[in-house]
Amino acid sequence: MLLIEKYTFGVGDRFAHQAGAQLRAFEQLAADGVDVTPVWNKSNREHTFVGSQPQSVYDAAQAAVASRGWKKPWHVDADHIQLKTVDAFIPCSDFFTIDVADSIGKPAASKDIAAFVERHPELVGKLTLDGLSAPLEVTQADVQRVAEQYLLAVQEAGEIYRHIATTKGADKVIAEISMDETDAPQTPPELLIILVAIADEKIPVQTIAPKFTGRFNKGVDYVGDLQQFTREFNDDVAVIAHAVKTYGLPETLKLSVHSGSDKFSLYPIIRECLQRTGAGLHIKTAGTTWLEEIIGLAEAGGDGLALAKEIYAYALEHVEEFCAPYASVIDIDASQLPSADTVASWSGPRLASAIRHIQGNEHFNPHMRQLLHVSFKVAAKHGTRYTDMLKANEEIVGGEVTKNIYERHLRPLFVG
Repeated sequence: MLLIEKYTFGVGDRFAHQAGAQLRAFEQLAADGVDVTPVWNKSNREHTFVGSQPQSVYDAAQAAVASRGWKKPWHVDADHIQLKTVDAFIPCSDFFTIDVADSIGKPAASKDIAAFVERHPELVGKLTLDGLSAPLEVTQADVQRVAEQYLLAVQEAGEIYRHIATTKGADKVIAEISMDETDAPQTPPELLIILVAIADEKIPVQTIAPKFTGRFNKGVDYVGDLQQFTREFNDDVAVIAHAVKTYGLPETLKLSVHSGSDKFSLYPIIRECLQRTGAGLHIKTAGTTWLEEIIGLAEAGGDGLALAKEIYAYALEHVEEFCAPYASVIDIDASQLPSADTVASWSGPRLASAIRHIQGNEHFNPHMRQLLHVSFKVAAKHGTRYTDMLKANEEIVGGEVTKNIYERHLRPLFVG
């Protein structure tokens, strides 16, 4: 299989214009002495919304790598693919986020569940693992329940992985399994049982994205109990280390944090764990580059500012339409959204400060930020007018993109 690097960081680029600016942030971090591998990602849903094709992500990334002389690894992620959507991504991706959320909660064949429970008596009892906050206490009923909840999803992941590996070649594939887009978080004992099922299915998974407790809304900070997240994250790292040693999973297997963008309160917790344990990490920034484009256009003034205001006004008129596909990962109070007329009166810096995620800024408005985050197809409706505006203001827009990734994400996560 293609081995994943220790630290990988997913970057979204809705309109395929910021790969160079994104890569510059990784160059700056490398100058600080920390190597993190960029992974460009874009889901089938996002391609559908903006009318693009998977190949465009690879082409933009490759052009940036060539123009900036990047000699280190990089990847392209077929983000949240399923069997019915994966084929278009296979030629141009080497990282595959296998999304089986739709199968979670649907039971596998009863004989398969019974066989799994019988095959793994070692899961039952009090399990003391290095690094755990407390021993895992697992009953046979727990193993049965988790198998009923997740075994079919793991079997589906195996089917998807084998299709990709057969088509592309296993030595050209990094496999991630995503379990985060579901209602209930997976506890550390559940994660262990899931990993055992993945090992049984012989999927060489290298990153796994569980759902953590708390809210991971798009483009804004984590909402939840920080102490509980600390326990869960550290315990999950310990569970993964145990599963690798005990069940023959790849040594490169690591946690993946989805909707990781702007979870500023979690970054110190994650960094401390990585530094203490030596564990790896994959994290996705959930497309905040699109927001930095709007911020850059606002700061540019003139036609760029006018277009940013137009986009907000249109999004405001279509709140329900744009929010519906993302309802589980946004919390917007419509009463906190300023009117289009109010925003029309703002200067460029005033609009930018409402969207830019600096929590100490009195003008920052998380409700505006979330609405714009999920309204990227408004820009697609403008076609070349929007992308021409990005080109015309490339320096200021690219500067915002680089600064956001480097200063607000990469350094807090990996340097401190």
